[in-house]
Amino acid sequence: MQQIGKKYSRKEALRPAEQQEIYEASQGCIEDHHRISSSRNTPINVYAFLLANPQDPAKKNFIHSLKDHLLGRLLGRSFDGDTDESFTPEDRLTVRLQNETIFRVRTARINYTTYNLQRAHHTVNPRTHPYVMVASPEEDPGSHPFWYALVIGIFHADVQHTGNNSQNYRPQRMEFLWVRWLGVIPDHSFGRQQSLLPKIGFVPDSDEFAFGFLDPSLVL
Repeated sequence: MQQIGKKYSRKEALRPAEQQEIYEASQGCIEDHHRISSSRNTPINVYAFLLANPQDPAKKNFIHSLKDHLLGRLLGRSFDGDTDESFTPEDRLTVRLQNETIFRVRTARINYTTYNLQRAHHTVNPRTHPYVMVASPEEDPGSHPFWYALVIGIFHADVQHTGNNSQNYRPQRMEFLWVRWLGVIPDHSFGRQQSLLPKIGFVPDSDEFAFGFLDPSLVL
């Protein structure tokens, strides 16, 4: 009973913070694509975070992948799944997380236009509503038009970009989703003729790009 009581107390403690984030998001402009709380109530030192449960496959190359993701956005590159291997260790050194800290928030509000041209929204929550999709950057004939992901975490951070390619040396707030990618299961026929939707499944966690980061502005 004592353990149940502790678990219940933790749930109760989570609710006010989550409700505050949802309220803050609701105050944003409905014409904006999305809204993520600027709360700094849950700071995370990235190095301490990686030392906790270091065998977690989701944490493999976490900082390397995060810096590739942020650097691609800072340089204005089109999203390609962050598989671009052209960034060098020296390039990554130009991306600095202020105080080596990222801030976790619990929800992200995504605004969209419905089929009858009304504005609506849905709330992404890693605990309860974690799935999102984005337009696929693939251009090969027959490639699937969407990519799918499960959101593990929602974050923002103060990011400084230095070096010759920097356009602004001042720290800037950047938002990002930590995700596990899903892929379309091959050899499954789907479409209008079959009246079937595609089947998707998790990319194996042994895959180099099973986990990654996503710009929330790309979520559909």
